[in-house]
Amino acid sequence: MLEEHAKIVQFITLAGEVTGRKKLQKMVYIAKKMNFPFQEKYQFHMYGPYSEELTLRVEELCNMAFLSEKLEDKGSYVQYTYSCTEEGRQFLSSMSKDHPKLDQCITHLNGKSSRFLELVSTLLYFDTLERELQIEKLHVVKGKLNFTEKEIEDAFAFIGELQSCVTV
Repeated sequence: MLEEHAKIVQFITLAGEVTGRKKLQKMVYIAKKMNFPFQEKYQFHMYGPYSEELTLRVEELCNMAFLSEKLEDKGSYVQYTYSCTEEGRQFLSSMSKDHPKLDQCITHLNGKSSRFLELVSTLLYFDTLERELQIEKLHVVKGKLNFTEKEIEDAFAFIGELQSCVTV
């Protein structure tokens, strides 16, 4: 019944902690695109792929004290940091175990900035298109972010690294 909740607790446990709601959204989306079994539905939103289901699950997990949510006032915005609690670890011990290579994927993702993950997740959102069309679409929906050619090439290279990491 709480299997999908357990996957999110496991995800954050493997990450150690995740700083930023947007970053968490992008990390889970990218992991899902790498064929890890996350069930959250995503739609395109202001910052790229977004799942209301994930937002609600994280809120529920914080309310159940399985996840800790720390707030830090940054002046013009509030930054959220998520980590697993002891109760969350006990909850996980009663649920299904790790998916192979998920920890490697999460480590790669957590080492990147929210901006970069927004770029990667947006490209993946349009991954049914040819590369040139993906880039065109990116510039249409994310034009204000002014992604450089190098950033875009780095994003495609990162996607390739992730795909080879999970298929090996």
